[in-house]
Amino acid sequence: MGHQLAYRAAADGKHPVSKISSASSFFAIARRPAIAAAAFFVTALASSACHAQSGPFAGMAGTWSGAGSVTLDDGSSERIRCRATYRVGGPKMTMSLTCASDAYKFNLAADVEAEGSAVSGSWSESSRNVSGDLRGRGGGGNFQVVASAPGFNADISMRTAGNKQSVTIRADSQFRGANITLTK
Repeated sequence: MGHQLAYRAAADGKHPVSKISSASSFFAIARRPAIAAAAFFVTALASSACHAQSGPFAGMAGTWSGAGSVTLDDGSSERIRCRATYRVGGPKMTMSLTCASDAYKFNLAADVEAEGSAVSGSWSESSRNVSGDLRGRGGGGNFQVVASAPGFNADISMRTAGNKQSVTIRADSQFRGANITLTK
């Protein structure tokens, strides 16, 4: 039958066309819009991800875990395991940081808002029933803040680089400080 089509096409002065080559041409043409749509989707997704990561809390959203050490009032030090969750929405962030050892635990929560490079908000530590205000500066996942409450002050430094984060806490009472390294 393929020979008959070729013969008729030749007799009419046309080039023979096989069903296979016409089907291949159809799929090649139909694939172009699909590839273009896929490229558009990937570009749109990438640009929205870049936009979402360009705020003051860039790169922080998600769940992080790691370890560190805490130094207590008596000067003793204990290894701790930690888990942090950051929920980021534009210039606002809600965070939760829980750290524990065999004998020590703290649950720190904070609601923070950035305006330019200024950061402010509130914090609480549920296991000791203490809460207060946060004030500081930063952006791009790196912050220097002071957490204060009646009878308590702590300097908190957070540095985020890719999927790694370090948190350093230096306090004037209750515990002397903590050094924590987290990964996403």
